[in-house]
Parts: sequence; C-alpha cells; structure tokens
Amino acid sequence: MVRFFVALTKYLDNMKLKLILFTLVGFIFSVSSAQVINKKFPDMATETADDKSINLPQDVSGKFTLLGLAYSKKSEGDLNTWFNPVFSKFIQKNEGLFGGFGYDVNVYFIPMFTGVKAAATGTAKKKAAKNFDPQLLPNILFYKGKLKPYKEALDFEKKDVPYFFVLDEAGKIVYATSGKYTDGKMDEIEEILDQ
Repeated sequence: MVRFFVALTKYLDNMKLKLILFTLVGFIFSVSSAQVINKKFPDMATETADDKSINLPQDVSGKFTLLGLAYSKKSEGDLNTWFNPVFSKFIQKNEGLFGGFGYDVNVYFIPMFTGVKAAATGTAKKKAAKNFDPQLLPNILFYKGKLKPYKEALDFEKKDVPYFFVLDEAGKIVYATSGKYTDGKMDEIEEILDQ
C-alpha cells in the first residue's frame, strides 16, 4: 500500500510539473503573439499564381484581412489543416437561402520563398495553378525575398509552423496565432470579424 501512495505522489508531482510547463508554454506563446498586436503589418510585395502583384497591407486596406504565412516545408502539414475550414468559412460562395450571409474579408495564404528557395517560386506557382481549386487559387500569394525583416517584425519563433494574422481595415494586426487549425482559433478569428 505504501508503494501505491509513493507512486501516486510521483504521478501527481509529474502531472503538476506537466501542468506548470504547459501553462508556461502557453504564457510564452501569448506574450509572443501579444507583441505583434496593434502593430502595422510590414510591407510585403507578393504575387498571385498568374503574376498579378499584391502589396500588403496597402492593397487590402478598407476591410479585414486574414493572412496565413509559412516559410518552411515543415510547416506545410499544419498549414494544410487551415485550408478547408478557412475556404468553407470565408472564401466559398454560399448559394440559396444563406447566399447573403458570410464575412466580407480578404483571405490569403502566403508561402514565403527565401534564400536559395526563392528560385523555386515559379515552379510553385505552376503547381498551384494546376493543383488548387480555382476558387482558392486567387487566395494564394507568393512572396519571394528576404525573411529576416518579417521574422523580426512578426515574431516568427519556429520555422516549422504557419503563422496567421488578422489585419484591421488600416493594416494593423489585431490577432495573431500559429500552428495547426483548431476550432478555438477559428472562434477567436470570427469574434474579431464580428465586431
């Protein structure tokens, strides 16, 4: 019986440690995200798959904008978890009874090609034009250039996750998150858009 209580005590101490570590990681992430809130999104020159230039945030001013950025192949898995929910919530055109409902928001997914990878931008555009749903394709922007200014301005901590930002009508960041899609993150985005 004594062994049971010793094991239980160790287990509970271990659980407390895990809870403390989990809370600490959450706090660090929220502080990191909070550092970009209320900052203007940095200027970024991007292109669509058909080479149309879109300069952020200037060309999207006037309405809310959701941006998803990824700068490594490792982040692709997490980024892909966002496509379907974001597409069905913000991009897909509703018809019938609910045709007039929905959000009037710009939405862009932006793969960032930097350094040696910048040479692959043209190939990536061709692949996107061939493989993506025609309704989604205008929402894919390609960035080719330096990473450092964005890494510093947007607090990119980890290269293996995508980063998401909601910009207000003036291009100011009002929400930031990273990683895989969750319903909770979508709820937070919708709450901001509903204001």
